[in-house]
Amino acid sequence: MTVTALVSGGKDSVYAAYLAECQGWPVDELVTVRPDDPDSMLFHTPNLDLVALQARAWGRRHRTVRARGSGEAAELAALEEAIAGTGGPVVTGAIASSFQWSRIVRLADRAGRWVYAPLWRRPAARVVQEEIAAGLEIVLVHLAADPLPAAWVGRRLDGPCLEELGRVSDGGRRMNVAGEGGEYETVVVDAPFFASRLEIDARQTVVTGTTARLDISSAHLKRKERPSPTGPAG
Repeated sequence: MTVTALVSGGKDSVYAAYLAECQGWPVDELVTVRPDDPDSMLFHTPNLDLVALQARAWGRRHRTVRARGSGEAAELAALEEAIAGTGGPVVTGAIASSFQWSRIVRLADRAGRWVYAPLWRRPAARVVQEEIAAGLEIVLVHLAADPLPAAWVGRRLDGPCLEELGRVSDGGRRMNVAGEGGEYETVVVDAPFFASRLEIDARQTVVTGTTARLDISSAHLKRKERPSPTGPAG
């Protein structure tokens, strides 16, 4: 049985893969679909090269499937290739996108696999709170909602940031505080289950109209020091 986690590098897909392991399904591979279309409706697109580093930090296999050409047909063909396998669950971090959910379920069923989506239909704020509490270090890398200032790109998504997102949403400019509506996208640079953390070497902030993104052109892994064992004082 193969456990395949669809991982974009963002908080929800990484956290869903971690929850699969908590349920007793060790993840065999992290699979990333790389669309040719930077405005893909189905897939996350920023900084996909970082997933290979996340996989190394976690000690998991990684493969990338390219969606050649634009349009839904090309992207669905790539998704079908990504989840082809010999049984076992397909893990997704989908929260509320019926567009994404219906296509993953249909193709997984065709491949004789089932979908594990631990975040599906859960309250957005609760999901982000749990991701932060689990120790994920999350960075905002793409902002596409008018209420979010461009200066936030590159900011860490922590408790205070989540509170600000809630205030923005409650202030009359309704948005999904988990970014599920495309308001923002993220990358996970560290987690308790990573042996190394991702260190960003080179980045560029690009602002176009109401959209801001952090393009990470170079990064490396830095091994984390484990605490020294301590015994009783003698």
